[in-house]
Order: sequence, then structure tokens, then C-alpha cells
Amino acid sequence: MYTAARTAEVKTEGLLRGACALLAAAAALLVGLNTETETVLLIRKKATVKDVQALWVLEMAAAAAAGYHLLQLLKCFYLGRFADGKPCRGIAWLCFLLDKGCAYMTFATTVAAAQACVVALDGAHALQWNKLCNIYTRFCEQVAGSLVCGMLAAVGAALLSAVSARNLFRLYPSMLPPPLPSYAG
Repeated sequence: MYTAARTAEVKTEGLLRGACALLAAAAALLVGLNTETETVLLIRKKATVKDVQALWVLEMAAAAAAGYHLLQLLKCFYLGRFADGKPCRGIAWLCFLLDKGCAYMTFATTVAAAQACVVALDGAHALQWNKLCNIYTRFCEQVAGSLVCGMLAAVGAALLSAVSARNLFRLYPSMLPPPLPSYAG
């Protein structure tokens, strides 16, 4: 049976999962719905997320992370209201590994998108790539907002990974031998 302290831990985990789901969804929506059309030398050009492959990958990864955190949030609601009894080690291992994977995926895709955006911001003179953010200003600002949300979601996912590790390893008894009795004599 869950104690009051464990119920509070589940509620806290649920709040953190909800925040991560919202941040990841915001990152996916900001970058996915972002377009800007500008006229350059009498030619209308449109900037979209598909122009930079790393941004498209960020959109997909952030949407997947938001969905994962939403499913885990439902698990937290279930545990907070209806669960009683001893938690299963298999499910704890699965949650731990999925939380680790989600944290790594969110962090890696956000950093890769940020690296691609640095090229769009500064250009790459050795490769003769021009700056794009001086043309598509609003597009770049929304991508920057998406990167901030993605990085905050990655930090939250890392915290949730630590929570999952704690939940998993509390299921295992201590491997330390009991302390030897001391004789005060």
C-alpha cells in the first residue's frame, strides 16, 4: 500500500512530467508551425522547418517526448489514485530505461538543432554559406524559443531519469552486509 509520502512523490513526479510534456510540446509546435516568407532579389522565398534537417528532427523528437511524458503522466495519475501493493521491478526497469532514452534523445536533438542554427545565425564563410537570420528574423526568433523549450524539457527529462533511478533502486535490498555488533565491554 502506498504511504502518504509515496503519494506525494508520485504527485511531484506527475507535476514534473506535466511540465516536461508541455515544454516538449511547445518546442515541437514552435518549430513545426514556424514559417516565414520574404522577398529576396524579386524572388519570394519561404523558410520552413524542412529547410534545416536538424529542425525537422527536433520537431519529431520533441513531439515523441511530449507524447511519452503524457503517457507517463497518466501512469502517475493511476498510481496516485488507484495503485496499491508492491511495484513491479520489470515496469520500474522499463520506465528507467525509457526515461534515460527520452532524456538523451531530447538533449541530443536540441543540441544538434542549436548547432545548425548557429550556422544560420553566423553563416559559414569557408563554405560560402550566407547568414539567414538577417533575412528570416521572425523565423529565427521562433526557432530560438523552441530551442529554449527543448533544452528545458531535456533538463526536466534528466531530472525524471534520476527519479526513475531512485524508484528502481529502492526496490532492491541493500547489498551491504549488516554491521557487526560492537561489544562495549
